[in-house]
Amino acid sequence: MPVSDALNKEEEQLYTLHGMWCTSCALAVEGSLKRLEGVREVSVHYPSATLCISGTPVAIQLPTLAPKVKRLGYRLTELEPVADAHGRLEEESRYLTLRLMVGSLFGMWTMLASLLIYAGALPSERIELVVAWVSGAFSLPVVLFAGVPFYRAGWRTLLAKRPGMDGLVSLGVIGAVVVSVWLLGRGSAEVYFDTAVMLIVLLLVGRLVETLCRHRGLKALDALALPNDDITVWQNEHWGSVPVDEVTKGTRVELEPGELIALDGILEAPGWIDTASLTGESLPRYFNAGQKVYAGCRYLGTTPMVMQVSAGVGKRRLDRLCDEMRRYQAKKGELQKLADRFAAWLSPLALVLAMLTLPTALLLGLGWEDAFVRALSVLVVACPCAVGLAVPLASLAGSGQAMQQGVALRDPAALETLAHIRSVALDKTGTLTTGSHSVLHWQAREGIDKHTLQRKLRAAVAGSEHPLAQALACWSGSQHDRHHEQCVDVNEAPGEGRHVRLSNGEWLMVGSADWLSRHQIALPDHEEDTALAFATQVMVADGAGWLATLYLTDQPVEDAEKSVKHLLDAGYVVAMISGDREGVVSWLGERVGLGREACYAQRSPEAKARLLQGLPSPTLYVGDGLNDTLSLAAADVGIAPLNASEAAREGASAQLMTPGMGGVVKLLSIAKRTRRIMVQNLFFSALYNTLALGLVVLMAIPPLVAVLAMAASSLTVTLNAARLAWAESDENG
Repeated sequence: MPVSDALNKEEEQLYTLHGMWCTSCALAVEGSLKRLEGVREVSVHYPSATLCISGTPVAIQLPTLAPKVKRLGYRLTELEPVADAHGRLEEESRYLTLRLMVGSLFGMWTMLASLLIYAGALPSERIELVVAWVSGAFSLPVVLFAGVPFYRAGWRTLLAKRPGMDGLVSLGVIGAVVVSVWLLGRGSAEVYFDTAVMLIVLLLVGRLVETLCRHRGLKALDALALPNDDITVWQNEHWGSVPVDEVTKGTRVELEPGELIALDGILEAPGWIDTASLTGESLPRYFNAGQKVYAGCRYLGTTPMVMQVSAGVGKRRLDRLCDEMRRYQAKKGELQKLADRFAAWLSPLALVLAMLTLPTALLLGLGWEDAFVRALSVLVVACPCAVGLAVPLASLAGSGQAMQQGVALRDPAALETLAHIRSVALDKTGTLTTGSHSVLHWQAREGIDKHTLQRKLRAAVAGSEHPLAQALACWSGSQHDRHHEQCVDVNEAPGEGRHVRLSNGEWLMVGSADWLSRHQIALPDHEEDTALAFATQVMVADGAGWLATLYLTDQPVEDAEKSVKHLLDAGYVVAMISGDREGVVSWLGERVGLGREACYAQRSPEAKARLLQGLPSPTLYVGDGLNDTLSLAAADVGIAPLNASEAAREGASAQLMTPGMGGVVKLLSIAKRTRRIMVQNLFFSALYNTLALGLVVLMAIPPLVAVLAMAASSLTVTLNAARLAWAESDENG
């Protein structure tokens, strides 16, 4: 039974698919693999050349799939690194550029010859016929070299029994050449070599622009890449430099002061680490020996530090995030699925219409020449290039723009949902707040000034790992003065307080009010207690009794108020849902501009999810902790802040890569623009193909005009998506 369960358990794999030329290639591979036993779902993302397949482990293994894909003329490999993807797109660009140069050079002379014939600028019919033959000769390099990728792709899609746009292009080019040669044989100079040439050249231009857009979209992942420099490692009983990608788990590496940490690892000694890139904390953190640090952080110590590698290149936290983004990129939203269905039936329909056009035209009394031209125009105008590019290019451009704005979109399909969000629910700690406490207010006994209190407190909390102690240390400052005392004896009660003796013989107690009371310390009644009831109190005492009371609270992130106001002004229902105390939640809600009715305190993870489901849908939830995972799953879209836990990141569709809440506002704005462009592209391309097919069947449209119209539609869709990719940063979110 366990063996059977293991065999039937479904998995998901991501591969790189080489050799695709257009979206028809993607549909052909999808259609072929979907018919395999054990395969549940297949999604090929043409812009990123990735194949996402789910099913039983045996069915979706690379050795099982690769031969089937190879029979179609494509090549399937393990998921390529981002650097290799860049190289592949650069190679494609050079490949297209060479063919475009050949097509443009010889196509120019073909067009010139055709224009002379069309304009009647030649002195005699004999010379027109000679020029027509010359036009055909100049078209040969274009047809036989520049157009080869279209024929290859058309043949592959035919083998997969999913004929697409390249099949139509190939038939259009071959048809134009055959008709032209037939006309030349009859002594007519009214040839259509220019149609074949223009069809190839304009499509090559479109493919080149499209490739450049794909290359730009892929650069979104570069933000997660680290420099591939040499690092210092301990091997063969001495320290030496090796490339970072050759370092394996368990290797000891040396970190220089100020060095960017290139690998995940465990520290062998304590030190200060700048984690801003991963946690968003504005202040460095003190890490103890045995604590884990991640690649992307920076070591701020003054002496070299040794770290034991826990994850090498390809296994790091940043690498996993990059792979997850690419995995989700391969999945399709509803608009993309709609576009695929439209393109799937459009090509066979166009082929049928072209086959019907020829005999119909003959029955209506048209000559063979006019009938062939009509059928040729149907083939040309029906190419669903624009339909296939409408959604994926916009999605890729939107994902790239989101990354530029500091949001790693792990699920680009979520862009469609984000555009319709009605409610935004926010966690408190670590989402609306910094996740670290700071001193809000303090009181001391008479005669104790701030400087004296800070000097004593600095000595009392030195070396403590408690978050509140670290906050007090930060407030006390790190400057040295001649009155600075050293802590020589520490007796700490975890979670309650610490008793310390200084080098001058003085003793201090720092901790909770209850802990100090149990040690017979008389504490005063503060008038501010009621007003600061939400804050965390820390008491300080010395040999004379009570010394000071400090009030600490988790402060809101810098842009919390601005972001919440922007969301409210935009018409979203905004709520804060927290497991924290009522007073703290109410105080924070007031600070960021939320009314009491929008602030929910002391909610369990289950209660959070239930409350979220009661908000107007679709819903967006932003949370960072383990207690937020249920809500992230219950929401239509989940977003994890920069300092989120691993569990929260796994359950979220996007992750903020910069501190604060501004990324949420920017992502919602980008989603609306992206969907708007998706709808524009899809509507325009569908309208073009529908109207163009109708017109070309009912009336005579020259093939050259059909070529220009088809190319214009594809370029329009591509440039419309590029408009999003090249959009300027929206400073206002």
